[in-house]
Amino acid sequence: MSPKTTRAVRLTRYPQGKPESGDFEIVEQPLPPLNEGDVLVKNLWMTVDPYMRGRMRPGKSYVNAFEIGAVLDGEAIGQVVKSESPDFAVGDQVRSMFGWREAFVSNGKSLQKIPNLGVPPQAFLGVLGMPGLTAYVGLLEIGQPKAGETVFVSAASGAVGSLVCQIAKLKGCKVVGTAGSDVKVNWLIDEIGIDGAINYKTAGSLSKALSAACPQGVDVYFENVGGDHLTAALDAMNDFGRIAVCGMISQYNATKAVPGPANLTNIIAKRLRVQGFIVSDHFDQTPAFLGDMKVWMSEGKIKWKETVLEGIENAPQAFLDLFSGDNFGKMLVRLST
Repeated sequence: MSPKTTRAVRLTRYPQGKPESGDFEIVEQPLPPLNEGDVLVKNLWMTVDPYMRGRMRPGKSYVNAFEIGAVLDGEAIGQVVKSESPDFAVGDQVRSMFGWREAFVSNGKSLQKIPNLGVPPQAFLGVLGMPGLTAYVGLLEIGQPKAGETVFVSAASGAVGSLVCQIAKLKGCKVVGTAGSDVKVNWLIDEIGIDGAINYKTAGSLSKALSAACPQGVDVYFENVGGDHLTAALDAMNDFGRIAVCGMISQYNATKAVPGPANLTNIIAKRLRVQGFIVSDHFDQTPAFLGDMKVWMSEGKIKWKETVLEGIENAPQAFLDLFSGDNFGKMLVRLST
């Protein structure tokens, strides 16, 4: 039987500092009847991502802020359970931006059918989705690594960082990354085969640890963290190095301005290129990305990890866990089986 209501997550207030469970509420809402051309989709999976923290504050950014009292949105994978559209059949799996809810009605214009690449559907929220494309364009277009160069990746066991590491290895680079536990460090070295990994929580001086791991210096830095990681990278960069700035999660919950690294003059002395990027500017690279990933995955050269919480009621906790490092790989919420 098709659902007539859906549970969803609303934002009750903008977080001050680190988000808390009280910033969210679970509500039940009616689903509208289907008109001609509409489909009813039951979500199977939804994603939570660090960029969403930037939408939880008022003001202009590269993406609109979430509205207080409104249901949140984000990517989700769902299945059509009722259709009045000639373009979608019952059973079709689709990707949408209607996450943070168990079900929704759509006219189909914002839905994308999931291609059959022989992988679980949730992979299109991670390794084959926005995080994967972010890794691909950030490394290859912004970082432009060359065989034999050294690539340093912060948050290397995350959804983006772990794929950056693997693509860099496929391109013939030496790869060193950071992670927040010995388990993650061991996975990076033993499972995906990078050349060195640093537990930044126990390393002491990250600059010294990075220098020891990269005695020949760093040519490309993929930035996900900021703070001490950026300071260490600026010390280790070789002349004419490239820094692809994807994110700075260490600063997302700051309540006041965070001082910049004291060694920014290295950008001048080392003639570094530092470029921030937003993945939505590079959606034209999606066909190339999926084409390369299909080949690499068929050859068994790509691995990924997922952390899964169950049920819409745990979606806020999944988001909160992003900022305590409790996720290993892609953080996902399973909404239905």
